Amino acid sequence: MFWASYLLAALAVILAWPVPVMLSRARWPARAPKTALILWQAIALAGGLSMIGAMLTWGLEPLGDNLLAGLRGLAALLASYQPAPGLDLIHVFALSAALLLGVHLVFTLLLTYYRIAKQRHRHRTLLNLLSSPAKDSPKTLVINHPAPVAYCLPGGSGSVTVLSEGLMELLTPAELQSVLQHERAHLNQRHDLLLWAFAAWRAALPWLPTSQLAQRAVNELIEMLADDAALETTDRPTLIRAVALVAGGERPAGSAAGAPARELLSPEEAQALTSANRLRRLLTPMAPLGRAAQSLVLAGAALLLAVPTVLLLAPGLAG
Repeated sequence: MFWASYLLAALAVILAWPVPVMLSRARWPARAPKTALILWQAIALAGGLSMIGAMLTWGLEPLGDNLLAGLRGLAALLASYQPAPGLDLIHVFALSAALLLGVHLVFTLLLTYYRIAKQRHRHRTLLNLLSSPAKDSPKTLVINHPAPVAYCLPGGSGSVTVLSEGLMELLTPAELQSVLQHERAHLNQRHDLLLWAFAAWRAALPWLPTSQLAQRAVNELIEMLADDAALETTDRPTLIRAVALVAGGERPAGSAAGAPARELLSPEEAQALTSANRLRRLLTPMAPLGRAAQSLVLAGAALLLAVPTVLLLAPGLAG
């Protein structure tokens, strides 16, 4: 596993810096947001697997020629209480670092879920006190507030879309419907799970460029997917007007309704709303990425996951 550890370390470095930087600057993700999301997930998984795998294979190198053999050797070593030839302090340190990093990632993932669930429960309790169901949809809650607010609150079968009275006065029925379709797309496509995973990754490794770039890119891409869902039932000019009015918070002079300037409540949506890529995509439609190109990207994502797996499990890579 000598060479495997070096190859995994090199892959981890590549996925930690140059690859996410290039992908975050690319223009094609706006033409295929779903495909780009899959690639970002592959980069995150392969990067984490490579980081942990590099330390693990280095530490287990004296005990076997692949990960499974090394783990069996480690189990036998712990059971026999006998010293292993070649297993020095450096290898023990590498094994400890791999264990600590793995536990840290899993713990941060669970802690982030707990915090999000707690915040949602508190938020839902407040909504029960301060909102009322919309006349046409019990899954839509209306809060008495003049600011234009629209967001979704995931919760499985209890998921709801929240609108403010200010938003309902600000938008026309067609514009309001486009906003509803956008928010419901977040719920139907379970974008909250993606946000949870990438938020946990950034919390666990805030110093890693990949985690920061990935979280911003994923926030932007899920807004694009929700825009696409809204465009299935409404025309593009209506959606653009709705986005612009909610962002600006007021109608042009002469309109019947007005509200203070205010952005969407959700920080992720507020960030994505001002994204140049999202606005450019709405104002200047681009042709979808071709099937061949998308297939190539998906193949690359699969390869990213396959390479560290093979390096970890394939025998005969010990130098």
